[in-house]
Amino acid sequence: MTALSSQIFPVRGVELPGGAETVVPGGRHLFPLLPAALDGVRRIGVLGWGPQGRAQALNLRDSLAGSGIRVAVGLRPGSASVDAARAEGFQSGDGTLGDWLSVAADSDLVIALISDAALVAHHGELFAALRTGATLGLSHGFLVGHLSQAGGQFPAGVSVVAVCPKGMGDSVRRLYLQGAEVNGAGINSSVAVHRDHDGRAVERALAWSIGLGSPYTFGTTLDNEYRSDIVGERAILLGAVHGLVESLYQRFRLAGDDSQTAYERSCENVTGPIARTISAHGLAAVRDRLDPEGQGVFDRAYAVTYRPAFDLVAEIYDEVDSGNELRSVAMAAERLASRPMAPISGSPMWAAGPAVRARRSERDLPIEPFTAGAFLAMMTAQVDLLAERGHPWSEIVNESVIEAVDSLLPYMHARDVAYMVDNCSVTARLGARKWGPRFQTACEQIAFPAFDGTAEPDGGLVDAFRKNPVHDALASLAPLRPPVDISV
Repeated sequence: MTALSSQIFPVRGVELPGGAETVVPGGRHLFPLLPAALDGVRRIGVLGWGPQGRAQALNLRDSLAGSGIRVAVGLRPGSASVDAARAEGFQSGDGTLGDWLSVAADSDLVIALISDAALVAHHGELFAALRTGATLGLSHGFLVGHLSQAGGQFPAGVSVVAVCPKGMGDSVRRLYLQGAEVNGAGINSSVAVHRDHDGRAVERALAWSIGLGSPYTFGTTLDNEYRSDIVGERAILLGAVHGLVESLYQRFRLAGDDSQTAYERSCENVTGPIARTISAHGLAAVRDRLDPEGQGVFDRAYAVTYRPAFDLVAEIYDEVDSGNELRSVAMAAERLASRPMAPISGSPMWAAGPAVRARRSERDLPIEPFTAGAFLAMMTAQVDLLAERGHPWSEIVNESVIEAVDSLLPYMHARDVAYMVDNCSVTARLGARKWGPRFQTACEQIAFPAFDGTAEPDGGLVDAFRKNPVHDALASLAPLRPPVDISV
C-alpha cells in the first residue's frame, strides 16, 4: 500500500516528482477518534522494551488514556527490562506487564518490537500465540524480508500492518512530549498494510501512527520499507557518515590540523552547520552559501565522491534485496550472546569531541566545502539509487534526508557519531560497523586521491545534482515535518 485512504482521519495529497502521493496529518486533536479507528481492539500488546518499545508503549498509553483501551508490555522470560517497565507504571498486578507470549495471546493489536534477530528466531512461537482476528504490527520490515527469503508465511486469520517511525525510539518519545506544548510535535511515520484480514487494518494502522504522535503519516509497502530502511542504516544514516568523518578527520590531520580543528572540519561540520542548513533551507543551499572558491572545492569533492558512494549503496541494496544482509544479522545473534560487539569509539578522533563541544559557544563554524561536497555526494547517491529502484519519493526523502538531518544528526551533534553507532539497534549497529569501513576506504583510496590528482572531475555530476528532482521533493515534504526541533 502506498496510497492512503481513511473513513475516519483526514487525507491530503502531496505533489512529488513521481506523481501525487497521499499523507495523513496527525495531531492531538485527533486522539478522540482513535477508539473508533481501533474498533474491536480492547488491548494493545507492545512486545519488547528497547528504545522503540518503551517509546511506543508510553506514547500509546498516553494517547489512549480514558478510552478503555489498555496498553500492555510483554517481555521475554528473564528480561533485564522488567524493572524499567515497572518504573514507567506497567505492572503485572493490573495486567499491563507480563510474559510476551501471554500478552500477545490476549491482545487484539500486537506490536512486535523485539530485536530483529530475536523476532526471526522466535516468530513461530509468536505466530502460534496470536488469536484469529488479531492484528500483528511491525515497525520494521525485517521479518517480512526473512519470511520471503525463507519461504515462510504469516499465520492465517491475522492482519499484518506496519508503522515505521522516521527516527530512533528516543526521538519518538521526546518529540511526543514536546507535542504536549506544541500541537503536532512528534516524529513522522510511514505506514503499510501487508495483509488486511477483516477490513480494519488500514484504520488500525493509522490510529497506531497518530497515537504515536506522528504529525504526518506516509504510505509505503513493507517490501519497500525494509529495503530502504536497512540500506539507509548502512549508508547515509549511519555507516556512510561514520566512514566519511573518520576519513576526513585523518585527511585534515595529515594536512597539519590539530585534533580539535580536524574534528571541527569533519564530524562537527557534518552534524552541525551542514545538517542545519539542509534542514532549514534544503540541499542546494549548502553549496549556494559558499563563496566562489568554496563552490569550486565543493564541486570537485562532490564529483570525485559520488560514483564510489553510488557503487557502494548499490552493493548494499543488492545485499539486502538478496537476503544476504538479513541472514548476516540473524547469524550474528549467536555470536553476540557470548562475544558482544566492542565499541567503535576507540579511534583517535573521538577523543577530540568533548573539547570541541565545550567550546561551541565561542566558535561559529562556517561550512567546510570539501566536507560538504563529499557528504552531499553520499546523500545524493542514496537518493538516486532508491529512485532508480522504484521507491516512492516520500520514502526516499524521509529515509535519506529528513531522518538524517532532523533526527540522527542532531543526536550525533550532541554526543558524536561513534556514540550514535554504539547505541543504536543491533541491526543498525552491525550494518554501520560492516559498511562504515567500506565507505572510509572508498574515500581514502578512490575519492580523495582523485581530488588531489590532476585529472578534471566529471562536471556533469555537479550539474545533475543541481537539477536533481530531490530538491523539488524536499521542498514539498519539508513543511510536513514536526514544528519544533527535537530536544536532545
